[in-house]
Amino acid sequence: MTPSRRRARVTREDVARAAGTSTAVVSYVINDGPRPVAEKTRLRVLAAIEEVGYEPDAIARALASGVTGAYGLIVPDIANPYFAALAHVLADATSAADRVLLLGDSIEDVAREAELIRSFARRKVDGLLLATVDGRPDLTPASANRIPVVVIDRVDPGLEASTVAIDNVAAARAVTEHLLAHGYDSHGIVSGPADLLIARERVQGWSAALDAARVDQAHRSVAEAPFSRAGGREAGLHLLDGPTRPRAIFASSEAQAVGVLSAAAERGLRVPDDIAVMSFDGTETSDFTVPKLSSAVQPLDEIARAAVSLLGRKAGIAPAHQLIGFDLRLRASCGSHRDIG
Repeated sequence: MTPSRRRARVTREDVARAAGTSTAVVSYVINDGPRPVAEKTRLRVLAAIEEVGYEPDAIARALASGVTGAYGLIVPDIANPYFAALAHVLADATSAADRVLLLGDSIEDVAREAELIRSFARRKVDGLLLATVDGRPDLTPASANRIPVVVIDRVDPGLEASTVAIDNVAAARAVTEHLLAHGYDSHGIVSGPADLLIARERVQGWSAALDAARVDQAHRSVAEAPFSRAGGREAGLHLLDGPTRPRAIFASSEAQAVGVLSAAAERGLRVPDDIAVMSFDGTETSDFTVPKLSSAVQPLDEIARAAVSLLGRKAGIAPAHQLIGFDLRLRASCGSHRDIG
């Protein structure tokens, strides 16, 4: 056979001839139904499949069974270290569930997110994992195709979908209480976009801790920014150049915190000696910052397992809402911990 000639594709008819049975029986064996096949015949068909080198058409099997073997994942920004890490652990979790993961990046664009949802719905994925742009996605294409959806991270309680998230208010409050325990008397926060519920929740937790500690409003400052390194840098410069420079800054995402560290370096300030910094997320990125970042850590493995488990539930079951715990990982960026016991 010359290189230009391709080997003829092996078909079910070839399997049937080798097994001495009908193509219908071959289909029943491959698809595990809809009719039962005698064990002796099933083994003969399996041996024939091995003998002739038949490879079932995955697309045809999906159309016949209604199961594609794939989940879809849509994230708002795959360049964000948190969403990159989340995609990685979700790929592991879907693989453990005998699925492959198809990735879509909405690049923080509502229209692109909507098109990705429609695209995954057309492909009849077995389930959709979604970290939304603004918390208010149109899930009609998924529901019309009876595709289960689990929303992760940017969760809006009004959505008709299952959700997996941490308690953002409690986590932000815990971060701020830790900064207060260091004795810092002026505080700034780099918040996310105000139209996002998680951004408002993290500001709420920060404010609640400061209220409880009776920190005067004059010693609080807020800078709103995208959840990005560039956004964190710009917001950090705004806080550091303001009339009352905060002694401690809570960046409400890890990407923003990296930007804040850059802003501090630009202004010749040492972290934590001149300015303490804490962040959210706690991915591997924080292991490589200087100094290493203290964070409220979102347990990605646990989040991924919970989300994939919810996708595996039977159709028609009411949405479930799962709250995952968080941890504080204390590093050098917030100050010496010997001083606070």
